[in-house]
Amino acid sequence: MENQSRIDEFLLHGFPNTKELRIFHIIIFLLIYLVSLIENLVIITVILYSHQLHSPMYFFLANLSFQDLGSISVTVPKSMLNSLMNTETISNSGCFCQVFFFVFFVMSHLFLLVVMAYDRYVAICNPLHYEMVMNKKVCVQMATSAWMGGFFYSALYIGNLSTVEFCSRIINQFFCEIPQLLKISCSESYVAEEQALIFGSCVGFFLFALIIFSYVKIFRAVLQIPSTQGKQKAFSTCLPHLIVICLFIVSGTFAYLRPTYRSPSTSDLLISLFYSVVPPLINPLIYSVRNHELKMAFWKLVFHTCSYPFCKNHSQFQLHL
Repeated sequence: MENQSRIDEFLLHGFPNTKELRIFHIIIFLLIYLVSLIENLVIITVILYSHQLHSPMYFFLANLSFQDLGSISVTVPKSMLNSLMNTETISNSGCFCQVFFFVFFVMSHLFLLVVMAYDRYVAICNPLHYEMVMNKKVCVQMATSAWMGGFFYSALYIGNLSTVEFCSRIINQFFCEIPQLLKISCSESYVAEEQALIFGSCVGFFLFALIIFSYVKIFRAVLQIPSTQGKQKAFSTCLPHLIVICLFIVSGTFAYLRPTYRSPSTSDLLISLFYSVVPPLINPLIYSVRNHELKMAFWKLVFHTCSYPFCKNHSQFQLHL
């Protein structure tokens, strides 16, 4: 058995180490990463350069896309690089950095989901005071608070993790995941880490309760809207956010609150893929598929920057989206 003082690097045993599976792993992860990168960068760029999207909802959506981009960049590139180099190693400091930044992006993501729920609550339940309540200064303060909340919890967690002693260096995952790190920690040596997890779970439950409370109020207000068109517009802005919240909460609950076992399990890998790789890939689609304003702004930006005659001759195509 090894203790922490002798462990300078860990081994990531996430995928079977055969040539065919390594090639498959690289190709699939590369495609997922590139698609996620393009999707989130497109949303950020469109919101940044489209003045009609300079509103609180899209400001928070741009922050959400940046968080998705950050969370997938923490795990996937290192996993692809290891497969490309035919190695499984990650340094002790590199592993801790993965944990720090992944927790940072995930927790700030959760805080931002609460902020977005509050934004929708004010927009639908108190529309006459929306511009006054959600002014530019307040939006910046809320977004900054979400990022800072994620940073402080991540710093707290990584501080506790540095006190943990490890009895093995084999991590049965494709990145340094917290449950897997706790599996290889020495017995009775991670009390502080468990306390940090309990604290994070309590914070998450409280924030989730705030989101539920906001949406109860929102749906009550939506059902009182007399026009069918008004109801559809309200639901079209709320349902994507609610879907993202459910995906985030369900996947996180399965990953961190389910019982852990010492032996490796295929379900561990699948669940980790589901909560760490899938959300950054599908969140942009969820928010953009039924968002007419975002699609119109995208095509307007494309045709504005395109200098080819084909683009100019087909600029009316955007009117049919």
